[in-house]
Amino acid sequence: MKEYEIHTLPNGIRVIHKQVTHTKVAHCGFMLDIGSRDESHENQGIAHFWEHMAFKGTSKRKAFHILNRIDSVGGELNAYTTKEKITFYASVLDSHYEKAFELLSDITFDSIFPEKQIERERNVILEEMAMYYDAPDDAIQDEFDTVVFGDHALGMNILGTSESVQSFRRDDFKQFIKEHINTERIVFCSVGNLPFKKVLRLAEKYLKDVPSMNAGQKRSLFTGYKAVQRKVNRSLTQAHCAIGCEAYALEDERRIPFFVLTNILGGPGMNSRLNLALREKHGFVYSVDASYQAYIDTGLFAIFFATEPKQLNRSMRLVKKELQLLKNKPLGTLQLHNAKEQIMGQLAMAEENNTSLMLMMGKSMLDLGRIDTIESIFNRIKSIKANELQDIAREMFVDDQLSQLIYLPEN
Repeated sequence: MKEYEIHTLPNGIRVIHKQVTHTKVAHCGFMLDIGSRDESHENQGIAHFWEHMAFKGTSKRKAFHILNRIDSVGGELNAYTTKEKITFYASVLDSHYEKAFELLSDITFDSIFPEKQIERERNVILEEMAMYYDAPDDAIQDEFDTVVFGDHALGMNILGTSESVQSFRRDDFKQFIKEHINTERIVFCSVGNLPFKKVLRLAEKYLKDVPSMNAGQKRSLFTGYKAVQRKVNRSLTQAHCAIGCEAYALEDERRIPFFVLTNILGGPGMNSRLNLALREKHGFVYSVDASYQAYIDTGLFAIFFATEPKQLNRSMRLVKKELQLLKNKPLGTLQLHNAKEQIMGQLAMAEENNTSLMLMMGKSMLDLGRIDTIESIFNRIKSIKANELQDIAREMFVDDQLSQLIYLPEN
């Protein structure tokens, strides 16, 4: 069976499907190469607001009918916005696949942005913003984007500001879509036990009237990273800390090795170096994470943890000690082998989740113009040498190039 199949419609939309025969559940969605980095400072948050408004009415459906269409057959309808993507997707029994396809096509391309719904949803988003602000683990991650990327659009909060969210009107959404939508930068991705011929028939049926659009504006690339140190007093009981810097872009050959290095340092495994040092050995934190997010032109490396204020300095010294060890001492043969096995196992389990697989396919096609097989990714991981990881650690973990954001209790 083929890894995946792809077809480009006359309007430029690409249809990508992977047939999986051992499931009764199908997953599908539209992924648009538009995100918060395509906004200006004046309209920041409009991409995320658009994602919300897609569920609030089309020319043939009201909000209730949109929500009920998939829920009534036991499926799930969802969406999300990132710095570079807006995605609308659904999971249903394969017998209801056409319902999902038709509904997703409707909300993606025929939203009408009713004024009353805009007013109602404006309040929902303001509540969402307040909820995130009240959760320091989330708030520090959003604010750290601003610390690293500054005034660039990548540094703006995906939710926008209270001022921008309160300013949006129906014409603002229409203008943003007109200026940014490009059908050649839209994919319909699908995973399920359906033949590709059926998926194509539905694509031709429901997408034939979508006109070809090519208004995507060129993105402003990020340059000029400078390390920033910032402390903020907030009404908290713990100190929250973010440490990181600009990282490698999507097509950089060092991306996968750095992903492995980040996983060794603070991945989801309980045996990560930071977890062993800060939690297991000293009991300073409940959790500590290292993450790496790659964008088309840059990336973000970050470490996050929270601890008692009296333990903050010792915790930070332990973090920097682990970074220094990765720079000074190459991994032993067994350590390197185990690190590779761990991340390959994590990737294989992630691919078992068909929703994640479907979304990965869409993102990979938009970002790279291809979908790498898991075998090709494994081969790249297997080829990594200890000195390659050490060279990357020396390049990335430079003390005076690491930015820092600390939330301190007001007391």
